[in-house]
Amino acid sequence: MSSWLLRGVVMTAVHVIARVLLGVAVVNAPLHSTVWKTIAIAAVVLVALLWGGIDGTADARANPDPDDYRDLTVRWLQAGLLAGVVAGLICWILGRFVFAGIGEASLFIELIAGGSFTALLVFAPAFLGAAVGRFLVRRDQRKGQETEDDWSVHPDRDGEHVAG
Repeated sequence: MSSWLLRGVVMTAVHVIARVLLGVAVVNAPLHSTVWKTIAIAAVVLVALLWGGIDGTADARANPDPDDYRDLTVRWLQAGLLAGVVAGLICWILGRFVFAGIGEASLFIELIAGGSFTALLVFAPAFLGAAVGRFLVRRDQRKGQETEDDWSVHPDRDGEHVAG
C-alpha cells in the first residue's frame, strides 16, 4: 500500500469517527455544539499534525542533506484529497441512510465543499508538522556538528585555546 494511501485511509477513518461522535454529541447536547465542533476539528488536526511531524522527523533523520528529502508535500496532499472525498461520501451515506444527526448536505456539497475542507484539515497541519519535525532534527544535527568542532580545539600549556 502506498504511503499516501495509508495516510488517506487512516485520516478518512479519523474524520468519519469525529463526524459520527460530533453528531451524537450535538444530538444529545445541542447547546454545546460549538464546543463539540471545535473538539472534532481539533482531533483531526492533531492527528494530521503529529503524523506529519513523525514523517518529517523520520525523513530528516534518514536524509541528513535537505536536498535529499522526500516529497512529503505531495504525499500529504494526496492523502488529504483522498480523505476529503471518501469521508464526504461516507458521511453523506451515513447521514442519509443511517444516522440523521450527522448532517443534511447534498452529495455534491459533501464531496466538493466538505471534501475541500477535510483536505485542508489534513494537508495543512501535516505539512506544518513535517516542517517542524525536519527543523527539529536539523537543529539537533547542527548542535552535534558544533560539539564535534569543539573537540578540535584544545588548550595549550598557557591555557589559551589553539586549533588542532
